[in-house]
Amino acid sequence: MGKGEGETVVVTGANGFIASWVVKFLLERGYTVRGTVRNPDDSAKVGHLLDFPGAKERLSLHKADLLTEGAYDEVVKGADGIFHTASPFFVKGITDPEEQFLAPAIKGTLNVLQSAAKTGSIKRVVLTSSTAAVLYNGKRRGPDVTVDETWWSDPEFCKELKMWYYVSKTLAEKSAWDFVKDKHFDLVVVNPAMVIGPLLQNTLNASNELILDMLTGAMKEYPNLQLGYVNVKDVALAHVLAFETLSAEGRYNLAVEILHYEQVAEILRKLAPGYPVPSKMVGTGPKAPTYNLSREKAEKLGIKFTSVEDSIAESVDSLKQRGFLSKL
Repeated sequence: MGKGEGETVVVTGANGFIASWVVKFLLERGYTVRGTVRNPDDSAKVGHLLDFPGAKERLSLHKADLLTEGAYDEVVKGADGIFHTASPFFVKGITDPEEQFLAPAIKGTLNVLQSAAKTGSIKRVVLTSSTAAVLYNGKRRGPDVTVDETWWSDPEFCKELKMWYYVSKTLAEKSAWDFVKDKHFDLVVVNPAMVIGPLLQNTLNASNELILDMLTGAMKEYPNLQLGYVNVKDVALAHVLAFETLSAEGRYNLAVEILHYEQVAEILRKLAPGYPVPSKMVGTGPKAPTYNLSREKAEKLGIKFTSVEDSIAESVDSLKQRGFLSKL
């Protein structure tokens, strides 16, 4: 057995893209895992979790609603730690930002932390945040600027640009830090950039959907954006190490490289020849400047980042294997 032998942890949103890998790694290390999901009886959405090695002996699934106060009281009782990953992320069909993003992210995070505070057993909570809570504040970004964990996105700046996901992640993380100031447990936050790589679940997550759209022709022109990219397995391992490493503290930015969509398109054309990858950028303005995202803290934690090319290749292969992308 690994480091987790004898320890019990809770993973919220356990059937999500990142969380599925977190659950897999925790089981491999010997933890007993309590996963919360919307419907434990929906085999199409949770069945993959039950197939993990060790799941039969050490995984239980529990129904919990992010917005219901006290919904996590029973499932966290007696547990040693919590991985709070549950929070909405999508880029299509945004009609009610308050209901779709802000309430689940902020109220959901506080509900989980309030439940943690009611039981004396919790030692640490690892929260999944995002570089969406780090990068967007109107400050100049360029090749000579390194963004580190001291940066914060400005919610008002993001609201003006209707960047509701960024608002939700920033306010949820700030609320979490405020809440734990006087609590018996500590908080460590993981801030990944765009998370790509292989899917374990049978549903399509938003970041891999963007890769899919570039391959199927659904995206006719690529955006004028520079984004950080990181492999889902590296993100999941960072969660586990953030829990296990006693000296872990604060926030951890996670990105192996910053790429313009043009570069992503070039990689896709090389990896998947024959697919209608867009070759033109939206608009006529100058290309968005690149920047640097510090990964020193993550590397000290023990993360050896997967290359972005390998991560994109894993996404493409996974999309084919899961039937989301037809094979030429």
